[in-house]
Amino acid sequence: METPWILREQQQRVVTLTLHRPDARNALSTACLEQLVYQLEQADSDADVGAVVITGAARFFAAGADLRELQQQDVAATQLDHRPLLWQRLAQFSKPLLAAVNGYALGAGCELALACDITLCGESARFGLPEITLGLIPGAGGTQRLIRCVGKSRAYQMVLTGEAIDARCALQAGLVSEVCVDALTLERTQQLAQRISQQAPLALRAAKQALKQAQETGLSQGLQMERQQFVTLAATEDRREGIAAFFEKRTPNYQGR
Repeated sequence: METPWILREQQQRVVTLTLHRPDARNALSTACLEQLVYQLEQADSDADVGAVVITGAARFFAAGADLRELQQQDVAATQLDHRPLLWQRLAQFSKPLLAAVNGYALGAGCELALACDITLCGESARFGLPEITLGLIPGAGGTQRLIRCVGKSRAYQMVLTGEAIDARCALQAGLVSEVCVDALTLERTQQLAQRISQQAPLALRAAKQALKQAQETGLSQGLQMERQQFVTLAATEDRREGIAAFFEKRTPNYQGR
């Protein structure tokens, strides 16, 4: 029987996925990443799920990839490694994805936080990409997402030195949106996820796609996609319901249609 490296909990329309490899500081082994992607894909196809929160432990969100696995890989094995496909599948998750980070988010753990749409952290949080100190570079999107997130100089410094930044620095750099007292990080992230999950499902998907487009393409292409999404939503029942509820001063009842 497969060891459950990912714990799942659902409250209303929010699923919380907890990394659970305490003996390995939540290192993202291939099996752990496979289970995480599986849970995300299950949530993506479940109409009763509006948003997902990923979290870890008090001292370690995730300490990185599993170095014992990497140690055993030669060039051929690295080329055949299916972990890049798992990261690609994770990036295709279409619903809002939030990270609640306490403690260390290093290497693949930092890359996981960067792959989420919104990241909140506790005061103890530390974010870093220390691969350079092992003769490596980030291999799961770290260089690409970090520079888009925190800017050129900060990204170069973090990647080329391998040094981690603290929660306050992460907030100033734009890597996280809020810093919380450690004991409240998960609760605050779940509250935010609950609020997001109450919005119209089709509008949430469209908004996420438009925002991702803004990160990955130029302004003109982004504006074109934004307009296409806006026009598409004009045909939805949720749009009519949202506007009607506004004028009738009531809470909208979205159906995802």
